[in-house]
Amino acid sequence: MRLKYAMPIKVLDQQLVSKIAAGEVVERPASVVKELVENALDANATLISVEVQGGGTSLIRMADSGCGIPETEVELAFHRYATSKIDRLTDLERITTLGFRGEALPSIAAVADVEITTIAEDEAVGSHLKLQNGDIISREKRGRPRGTTVTVRHLFRNVPARLKFLKSPATENGHIANLVSQYALAYPEVRFTLSIDGRTTLQTTGNGMLRDVAAEVYGMDIATSMLNVDRTDDLPLVTGLISPPSLSRSTRDYLSFFVNRRWVRSGLLAKAVTDAYQGQLMSGKNPIAILNIALPPEDLEVNVHPAKTEVRFRNSQSVYTAVIKAIEHSLAQSPLPKFKTEEEPAPLLSAESFDLASLPILRVVGQLSSSYILAEGPLGLYLIDQHAAHERILFEKILEERSQQKLEIQGLLEPVTIELSPQQEQVLNEKGELLVKFGFTLEPFGGRSYLLRALPAVVKNGDPAEAVKTLLDSLAGDEEPARREERVAESLACHSAIRAGESLTEEEMRELVRQLEQTQKPRTCPHGRPSMVHLSSRQLEREFRRSG
Repeated sequence: MRLKYAMPIKVLDQQLVSKIAAGEVVERPASVVKELVENALDANATLISVEVQGGGTSLIRMADSGCGIPETEVELAFHRYATSKIDRLTDLERITTLGFRGEALPSIAAVADVEITTIAEDEAVGSHLKLQNGDIISREKRGRPRGTTVTVRHLFRNVPARLKFLKSPATENGHIANLVSQYALAYPEVRFTLSIDGRTTLQTTGNGMLRDVAAEVYGMDIATSMLNVDRTDDLPLVTGLISPPSLSRSTRDYLSFFVNRRWVRSGLLAKAVTDAYQGQLMSGKNPIAILNIALPPEDLEVNVHPAKTEVRFRNSQSVYTAVIKAIEHSLAQSPLPKFKTEEEPAPLLSAESFDLASLPILRVVGQLSSSYILAEGPLGLYLIDQHAAHERILFEKILEERSQQKLEIQGLLEPVTIELSPQQEQVLNEKGELLVKFGFTLEPFGGRSYLLRALPAVVKNGDPAEAVKTLLDSLAGDEEPARREERVAESLACHSAIRAGESLTEEEMRELVRQLEQTQKPRTCPHGRPSMVHLSSRQLEREFRRSG
């Protein structure tokens, strides 16, 4: 089908152009916070305070102790492509600052009401500007300590199409909390404070100790157990903290990468970390990593994304190798025991297809490697992954009991104290009612601490605090409400299921197989991983060269 253009080609109105351009930089409230925080860091601020209300659409205020903007330049800062960070084309080959495009302030002013108060070091009084729709509507003198305060109100009010695609305030708060947390990890010598709807959710000391920031973001237990990474004998330099194999998470959300202290998303770095832990983590688990990769600016291309969230390495292989070597060296120094890898069964024989809807009655023969149950059926041999099978049983049981409102709840004799990360707390604020429906009782206990007083009875094994944190991590996405309940059931089932490496009695194996036979989808775990491998009698006869 050929497209028909209803309007002639013409040059767009400048105001419309500015809003389109702003959309490349300001995707959501967290984008505004990112640009303002990066400007503050480039201004050598040692104190950065961020305040947000209404998910960032009502108010974003960022105050810093940086060098400030001189009176003669403050208006120029709101012109597109006006910047103090590059001067000529060759500067793009050696970017050493976080912001360099000259788009942040004009892009924000195009989609919100903006006020700025700033004073440079050698000035007696500061400048205050007020802007609407990108235009300056007032200017006056105003005092403040050296630095800059930017206040953003009514974000996207004049761009309703973008406003309607934002998520709930709690979700947007979660993105903001994560962003400020990441830059706090990148700059431990800077004191960060984040206030959300009048409540302080993050406050770092600025003492320069990365482990102290990790304690504030992830909790003291995680921070004290993490291992130092310090590869500084050759370029690229790799420094930071990583978790021992005994400490892992079910998502990759705990991988933080900074390249020359710029927070980036990088599939290359994620793969390097994952490969370095090969064989040391259970299947489906990921490490915690806070890594800064330092290399000459000419070996890095940062101008590949409007929001500056991606980078391109001139020599990606050397970066990949350096990260792996740095992590492997740190892991080798760890005195902590390493987990046995829980891998999917990999039989020498390929399993033939069979009916996926049900299982025949099976007779348990024994257990292999304390991980797999061997069972005989009318159609041959079955190797059952005990963890995946138990996950399926618990998953369906939890959902059924939840639908009938018969989920068994277990009160704790002594409440368990849980310290949440800023992002986990925002998930709890948004989806806490869902946890209540599944039997969790959490009470605020000051700061980001909560008391766990009750939980589903199915969570009788393992660490209750870890179960809650893992559950909140799994709910950080934006699934439909029905899918959220499945997420809860998946997380609870995974945390509570029998582990690989656990020896089972013959009676325990028989009971597990009996319950598996009664499930709706016995051949996969809730995550879609196979729960068993079937070798038919015909296959076995062929392998042993028996005549049919």
